[in-house]
Amino acid sequence: MSDRLMYRRQFYIDGQWVEPAGGEVLRVVSPSSEEVVGEVPVATAEDVDRAVAAARAAFDHGPWPRMTPDERADVLVRAADLFRKRGAEIAAVLVEEMGVASSQAPFQTATVAPVFQYYAELIRTYAFDRVVRSGGMAGLVTSEPVGVVAAIVPWNAPVTLSAWKVAPALAAGCTLVLKPPPETPLSPFILAEVLHEAGVPAGVVNVVPGDRAVGEHLVTHPGTDKVAFTGSTAAGKRIMSLCGDQVKRVSLELGGKSAALVLDDADLESVIPKLVGGAMHNSGQVCAALTRILVPRSRYAEALESAAAKAVTVPVGDPHDPATVVGPLVAERQRDRVEGYINLKEGFRVVAGGGRPRDLPKGWYVEPTVLGDVDNAMRVAQEEIFGPVLCLIPHDGDDDAVRIANDTRYGLSGSVWSADPVRGLAVARRLRTGGVIVNGSPSPMPLTPFGGFKESGLGRELGPEGLQSFLELRTIGIPAELGEAR
Repeated sequence: MSDRLMYRRQFYIDGQWVEPAGGEVLRVVSPSSEEVVGEVPVATAEDVDRAVAAARAAFDHGPWPRMTPDERADVLVRAADLFRKRGAEIAAVLVEEMGVASSQAPFQTATVAPVFQYYAELIRTYAFDRVVRSGGMAGLVTSEPVGVVAAIVPWNAPVTLSAWKVAPALAAGCTLVLKPPPETPLSPFILAEVLHEAGVPAGVVNVVPGDRAVGEHLVTHPGTDKVAFTGSTAAGKRIMSLCGDQVKRVSLELGGKSAALVLDDADLESVIPKLVGGAMHNSGQVCAALTRILVPRSRYAEALESAAAKAVTVPVGDPHDPATVVGPLVAERQRDRVEGYINLKEGFRVVAGGGRPRDLPKGWYVEPTVLGDVDNAMRVAQEEIFGPVLCLIPHDGDDDAVRIANDTRYGLSGSVWSADPVRGLAVARRLRTGGVIVNGSPSPMPLTPFGGFKESGLGRELGPEGLQSFLELRTIGIPAELGEAR
């Protein structure tokens, strides 16, 4: 891996690579080897102030918000083309800094270019202005960029989730300060390089990694108009309270404890292995992972046996090995957290996994784990574990399955499995969650919105709704003849 990609000495502020104000550095440790593989400077409040000032000036006085949608779209298309060319580089950095399996890293990078392409196409036809008439009156309703955006992203998909915020914000005409996470701070710098090369004007995008204190300074900075955050529910609550003091716009994509409802007519033999395999993506470090599998009580023993048999076959190992599916967790503290849940004395059984792979003495690994005899009131069923751990819970019919699925403070995703798609859709409509998949049929992202009910978030990303999140509505009363002219 090139030192240029792994050892960063500067921040990207106001269209330039600039020296940090402080001297503190963050050493990036490989989750698989436990060795230092990179380094970045740590932002100070002064660095954040410079970045916000650059974004503020670019929004208040620069060309970007004043360009036509077609002009902005042209830049986004160039960015999409460049992301396609640099996908392999981004994936390689993610393997080093995050430990994502190299077999899965391309799935993260492959979604970036389409998001930029989608918003480029959307704004070419989007009705930023509309006229409303009634009697002899007319009103012009305009959609204006919200302003300077503080975008804060998590470590489990830093470039993908940056794209989900940066692309629609740029499409709307906003400017941004992006704060990458301290665990995976390297890959977002490639995003800065791509946008610079694509022709995004100086100050429109700024990248400054830092810790929680830096994030709070950015969130509360009087120069930012909106916060777009993805991360834990606890952090989201804190950010929401800070934004409340300033009545600052905020969108939150938070945690999940999503359920897969297997109905009594589903093909258990094929469905259970699919669910186990799917939950192991990114070593289980996915907010939308289906970590509660609800199965008919009459077939519970069979489902447990099938899940355990699949879990022990999932390849665990060095993320550089193309055969690996489950790599290490991102940090030692994350491994300890996951093990803490597995070792709880709540009455469940560990029917597969539960330990560390014996052949991997280095790295922060946890075996793919299946928990049986789980009651939905247990902590392992109610709290987001964020690791390769699945709970199997019995249900007594469709009504009971829906009750259990909705019995959580989260509401991010879910799935329903049935031999009858009409029945599956009817059950899906009853789930209090932002997204549901029937029989493994995903919606066409990025055209459709993503986000959660309840404590899984506020607002939506992707789709037209993702653009609207970065727009403010303004109404102008106009003479009727102007309304006719438009």
